[in-house]
Amino acid sequence: MTNGGQRVAIVTGASRGIGAEIARQFAGAGYAVCINYLKSEAEALKIAAETGGFPFRADVSDYTQSAEMVERVMREYGRIDVLVNNAGVACFGLFHDIPEETADRVFDVNVKGTLNCSKAVLPHMLRVHSGAVINISSIWGVTGASCEVHYSASKAAVIGFTKALAKEAAPSGIRVNCIAPGVIDTEMNGRLSFEEAEQLQAEIPLGRFGTCAEVAETALFLADSAGFITGQVIGVDGGFIG
Repeated sequence: MTNGGQRVAIVTGASRGIGAEIARQFAGAGYAVCINYLKSEAEALKIAAETGGFPFRADVSDYTQSAEMVERVMREYGRIDVLVNNAGVACFGLFHDIPEETADRVFDVNVKGTLNCSKAVLPHMLRVHSGAVINISSIWGVTGASCEVHYSASKAAVIGFTKALAKEAAPSGIRVNCIAPGVIDTEMNGRLSFEEAEQLQAEIPLGRFGTCAEVAETALFLADSAGFITGQVIGVDGGFIG
């Protein structure tokens, strides 16, 4: 069925944190939102109830599951205007101590997940010569971070993918951009000790952690108000990397 012209967005990893807030803000702007999740079903159902969107369980590291999600959205709404590749996992520790299976999972979700969902969505955007892909990287993908080598490398790959796909897709009217959040007040950063948090805040010119809402506002801007912006990496980091 079709949705009478309502814009449609897919947000991966949307059950909590940045992804959940992106889903909320896009829904508030009038989008129908597909809320992708893998493990956090209760949280995804809660966000779906808040936003009027629908949850879809899919492991984005698996292309078949990613494609099934996209096809479900197309059957339900008949269009996909925006894809936000937000799903991601992190790992912490010395490079030589990280188990191979952990490193593989980081790249499978952060890099392959971004590629898989983009590949599944792109033909539908190409057909209408319109669409926006927004990838969520990290400041560590720009600068690198000690004890987060695999995560930094995976997020750097997302930046490279963004710039390359933007050039390839631009002639078809599709924009591809990237957000590189700084230290954001999320569950992922809840592992920081009080001392570590204080030290990080002291390095941020604005003197505080960012919020999920501030990242989500940037995503919505890139979707709705950035018609001549593509191939860019937008830092939402309080001036951390200037």
